[in-house]
Amino acid sequence: MQYFFHPDFGPWPLARRFMCFILALALLLLTTPAAHAQLGAGAAHMTATLVAESSVPAPGAPVTLALAMRPDHGWHGYWQNPGKAGYAPQLKWTLPRGAQVSAPQFPLPDRLVVAGLTNYVLTGPQALLVTLDLPSDLARGTALPIAVEANWLACSADSCVPQSANLVLTLVAGDGAVTPDKRQRFDGWRAALPRPFGATAHFEIDHGVLRFRLPYPARAALHQPWLFAADANTIDPQSPQAFTRDGDQLLITARLSDTATPFKSLDAVLRIAPHQGLKFSAQQGVVAVSRPDNLAWTIALALGGAVLGGLILNVMPCVFPVIGLKALSLARAGGDEHAARRDALAYTAGVISVCLALGGLMLGLRAAGHSVGWAFQLQDPRVIVLMLLLLAAITANLAGLFELGSFGGGDSLTRKHGFAGSFWTGALAAFVATPCTGPFMAAALGTALILPTAAALATFAGLGLGLAFPFLALGFVPALRTRLPRPGPWMQRLRALMAVPMGVTALALGWLLSRQAGLAGLAVGIVAVAAMLFGLWLIGRRQRHDGELAHLGLLPIGAAIVGSLIIITPSIAAIRAGAGMPNAEAFSETRLAALQNAHQPVFVYFTADWCLTCKVNEQTTLETRPVEQAFARHGVTILVGDWTNGDAAIGRFLAGQKRSGVPLYLFYPAGSTAPTELPQVLTIGTVTDLFAS
Repeated sequence: MQYFFHPDFGPWPLARRFMCFILALALLLLTTPAAHAQLGAGAAHMTATLVAESSVPAPGAPVTLALAMRPDHGWHGYWQNPGKAGYAPQLKWTLPRGAQVSAPQFPLPDRLVVAGLTNYVLTGPQALLVTLDLPSDLARGTALPIAVEANWLACSADSCVPQSANLVLTLVAGDGAVTPDKRQRFDGWRAALPRPFGATAHFEIDHGVLRFRLPYPARAALHQPWLFAADANTIDPQSPQAFTRDGDQLLITARLSDTATPFKSLDAVLRIAPHQGLKFSAQQGVVAVSRPDNLAWTIALALGGAVLGGLILNVMPCVFPVIGLKALSLARAGGDEHAARRDALAYTAGVISVCLALGGLMLGLRAAGHSVGWAFQLQDPRVIVLMLLLLAAITANLAGLFELGSFGGGDSLTRKHGFAGSFWTGALAAFVATPCTGPFMAAALGTALILPTAAALATFAGLGLGLAFPFLALGFVPALRTRLPRPGPWMQRLRALMAVPMGVTALALGWLLSRQAGLAGLAVGIVAVAAMLFGLWLIGRRQRHDGELAHLGLLPIGAAIVGSLIIITPSIAAIRAGAGMPNAEAFSETRLAALQNAHQPVFVYFTADWCLTCKVNEQTTLETRPVEQAFARHGVTILVGDWTNGDAAIGRFLAGQKRSGVPLYLFYPAGSTAPTELPQVLTIGTVTDLFAS
């Protein structure tokens, strides 16, 4: 206290000294980069930090910078296309002479619907990555001051706050070394980026509808997809999107934005799974044969195609036995006109009811943002197991292992006479038809996805009508029924013969189960079928002898159904990995360097499940016997880099080869560190010529 009131200073000189101290402290804070972010962040709902992967970048070499953003819990930022609200981060750089910085790379966004508006947001800790290119004539030790003025919008569920920061970072030209902690941190940020999709994509615009066609392997995963356009004035984020597989092609339908202006190319990101996306550029072109402008004519074509497609389904192996059995029941019934028409109408009602139910559920799921198509239920391995057990039971019944007629004290649903039996037979026929597809169906059902709801449902009803048409014709055209053979022993022989196509369909479902749930899922399915067949055998044996205690067979049948549903869950479903080349090893730079030091020839190839070119090259070239023999004969070690999930080490290696995507094929001769790069489209000769000398 005596100091503050010393007679040599007095109160005012003391005040001046205190103010000078405060100003000096403020000046010090303003020159501290970390403080810049805090001051600019305002209420600190989202803080920003500027980080370099290497503090000593090499002259002439690129270095990655990150604008690391950390929002508070419940707050988010915005993607480069913010959607219907918000705005993207804005960066203004101040760089050393001769240096250049790239546009920022954004992580895969999330969709967020607030008050009916769809926004593309970034949640949780995130980073925008840029590449800084330095001039090659820098001297070692040169200071490299870098500054960025960043502006962004931070929002929560009920409020938004504009924020800004002036961030400063000083690097020193050096050897480009990267510390392990920086490497790990930047690898985590890179893993959140969409991977470059090197294939060519096309789009066309037709009366406000955008249609895309992308080469995408039929076996590659596609879970909850969504197409994020980089430019807000292209795709309307509010409208639903349709995704349809056409072999190794992916068809995407979206609505054009109301603010769109003419454009010839479109940059976008396709989400293929949670936290996984592919970045691509589409060029305007012809995607498919344009549909007529007249909506009524389009609906008529879709309806006609659906009816014709359903009609063709009747000769598919999964449907024909069910149709045949009902035709046999007509032959057995004789000439009862009233009964024939009643059964035909009931059968048709059952078929159309199931088609409408599946179609309506599919449209509802799509409206809710899920990507599903016809036979969407087959994406769930539990449904496949149930259908496998059902078709195996029908096969066993057709083969005579057991009889439905006396089982359970009465007829089963599909073997009853009258309206109920015919209705449930039609429902069964429609349900078992879903694994099948035929000509005209794909185009008709694909068109239905972009039609109004009533027209789409009419198309699904048309599919059911086509499927039911043969039995409907038999019921209402007496002349056709009179052409049916008279009942006799041939009916039992034909029934047994029909067990063959039904059994083939069951085998096909087993194959599908192995694709979705792997060998473990297939093993569960086989055990469940064996247990069920044992139960059905017990039932049949009791039926043929005394008929008592026939229900004992229900125990293994129930265990088969319940046990398989408990063991097989969607979480174990997995896309089958490619067969791969024999004796191939997983790629790592350490393993590559070791093989080079040992003077071993090495073939390195980088692939991904979503890369169609990669899969074609593997099937037509790399996994063929001549190539395998050539590699074995010359002692070549094969390293495979799987970039399906965006491995950061592979991403760095690709960047080092000045490549942003896959496929990439490199051959290192024995003792060489300079690889021979092969073309992206391979032939057997291209590979075997590596050893022609």
